[in-house]
Amino acid sequence: MAIEWNKKIADEHYEVRSAGATRRLYTNNVFHSQYNPNNLLQGGVWDLLTLPAFAFTEDKLQRVLVLGVGGGTVLKQIQKYISPSCITGIELNPVHLTVAKKYFGLRHKSFELIEADAIEWLTTYQGEKFDLIIDDLFGHQEGVADRVVKVNKQWAEVLLKHLNSNGIVAINFGSNKELKNSAMLAYKKIANQFKTILRLTIPAYENAIGVFCFDNVNAKTMRESFQDRMGLKTKNQKNKLKYSTKIIICRNLNSTYKVSN
Repeated sequence: MAIEWNKKIADEHYEVRSAGATRRLYTNNVFHSQYNPNNLLQGGVWDLLTLPAFAFTEDKLQRVLVLGVGGGTVLKQIQKYISPSCITGIELNPVHLTVAKKYFGLRHKSFELIEADAIEWLTTYQGEKFDLIIDDLFGHQEGVADRVVKVNKQWAEVLLKHLNSNGIVAINFGSNKELKNSAMLAYKKIANQFKTILRLTIPAYENAIGVFCFDNVNAKTMRESFQDRMGLKTKNQKNKLKYSTKIIICRNLNSTYKVSN
């Protein structure tokens, strides 16, 4: 890939690399985002973070919060294919916000981009609740991406405090083990609040996306809605996203279904 733009600030080295219409954002050689205006579906973890937006019926998803913008791929996908009235993105790194606007097409009236520490911002936030919260809070240590906040009881309660009664939280975990050990599953008082919990994975990455839903969510319906709205049922759009869905908890009036792995 060609280097389209690069900048070094203190110990941070930023690059935007391109191949044709595809652009990638790297910070200290850690791959953060990929964007192609002609094909937003790129087969990466950010696609999995977008998937829960398709669990909402039409017009029910109006307020989205994304913690950790990076290049903004998730925000751009949700804006194009779901079109909620407000997508708020919180990002600590001002360079990432600049790159997202200039190179990743993050310019739309529905976007509200805020430069802030996402943990502090949400902890002190007192505004209207959100239908969907996406936690993608990753930094990097020695060239390896890792979460900047553990999903412990305290952070889980902060996330849920700002979620609507029929809302969904999607969290990017570095591994399935990290998901299993999180307070969202390990702390029963929190886990028992959800009617549906899903795990989304993709073969090329170790990451596991935990999807925690206050309402019942049908994984098959979510997948079909995703394929339909993304145009994947047509010959014009090749489905690059080969992912798997594991139902961890599914509760209804008659039964509770759980898997432990």
